[in-house]
Amino acid sequence: MVIRLPESVESMRGPAASKVEDLTPREIVAELDKFIVGQQAAKRAVAIAIRNRRRRLKLPDDLRDEVAPKNIIMIGPTGVGKTEIARRLSRLTGSPFLKVEATKFTEVGYVGRDVESMVRDLLELGIGLVKEEKTEQIRPKARSVAEERLLDLLLPAGPSPRPPAGPGAPGEVDEAESRAERRATREKLRSQLRDGALNDRTVEVEINESSMPSFQIFTGQGVEQMDVNLRNMMPGLFGGRRSRRRMKVPEALEHLEREAADGLLDEQEITREAIGRVESSGIIFLDEIDKIAGRHGGSGPDVSREGVQRDILPIVEGSVVATRYGMVRTDHVLFLAAGAFHMSKPSDLIPELQGRFPLRVELDALDRDDLVRILREPENSLVRQYTALLRTEGIEVTFSDDAIDAVAEYAALVNDRTENIGARRLHTIMERVVEELSFTAPERAGERITIDADYVRAALDDLASDEDLSKYIL
Repeated sequence: MVIRLPESVESMRGPAASKVEDLTPREIVAELDKFIVGQQAAKRAVAIAIRNRRRRLKLPDDLRDEVAPKNIIMIGPTGVGKTEIARRLSRLTGSPFLKVEATKFTEVGYVGRDVESMVRDLLELGIGLVKEEKTEQIRPKARSVAEERLLDLLLPAGPSPRPPAGPGAPGEVDEAESRAERRATREKLRSQLRDGALNDRTVEVEINESSMPSFQIFTGQGVEQMDVNLRNMMPGLFGGRRSRRRMKVPEALEHLEREAADGLLDEQEITREAIGRVESSGIIFLDEIDKIAGRHGGSGPDVSREGVQRDILPIVEGSVVATRYGMVRTDHVLFLAAGAFHMSKPSDLIPELQGRFPLRVELDALDRDDLVRILREPENSLVRQYTALLRTEGIEVTFSDDAIDAVAEYAALVNDRTENIGARRLHTIMERVVEELSFTAPERAGERITIDADYVRAALDDLASDEDLSKYIL
């Protein structure tokens, strides 16, 4: 049986939104493998959760609303890839994606952000995402409109000719010749504009310098700030003040294209589609959820932990949140949570919240071999980053295999001796290794340098051997 998606559901999914959801779970894991070493259980869990969103959209209407997202808690020490999985997923998916720290929220009645602000922030991101897609779709038309307006500035209209005495009169012939000459000149300017021959010319452009008055409302839910645009409330009162400014042709073309695009966009359609996108495919990543896992009474900084959990619960369960763009339902928003849980455990969360995160995956601590792979395999590895950075100064730097092994050994050693911060230790070690090169790079253009194990040891031995010193520096 083939089930066609209703138009209302298809309209929620732009071309970017369909990108990741058309991938199979195996393909999503393969994409994450390009940047994250190991942690297959977590990758599989998020891949299945993303694919299930695509499956839900194919269900009949009566069943589609009944399928709730399978929220996930990722458990593991710091620096093992929890946040990186979420960050890469946000780049891979075209869905609205928001990463928030659970510790920034406080219970209602205390100073701090209320939990509903995460939904408002997610909608703002969704509107930006949809607006970017719509702008890309109308870019050719906006470019054409901007080009015509710029040509009007480069070739101002001349004085209107006197009406001719009759058909075939000399005035009529002169006017026809003048129009043909202007068309030819305009097309010549158009060709020069597209070739970049006019980039040094300056034109005078009208710009809107007025900023609409707005004020902030402190809502009953806390200190959440909501802007109220007076133009929308009293459209006839604030018309905007225009002024003229001289700018180079490329800058003027960009400004005119932006103005043309704004005029072609339908703000109501963008808002409507963004709300649909958020409700059907939004993702919220709650980091550091273990920091609000306490369930004990008391005073001081821990007093509102359980209260925050109670406030988060209805959002995760599914509720309606008021935003300045309209009401947003969170029933089908996917929640990913992560925490080290070294001072607490998932069972310390209130039972109702635990039940709303039915899937739990544990990420493994990183050993020396994992650190070696992290330096070698990902497309954004630190070795490639530092090599590319120093190449901008004209230096060709090569890291030998034994140098990579040595960096990983030092990182694992310091992690064992002090606090284990996982792969983040590699940033500290690598920065120490290339510190001298980075400092002297501008004076060493044209050199080719190989960093080997001896080079790494010379940079790190003194620090690593002094345990007290390494606690502060490495």
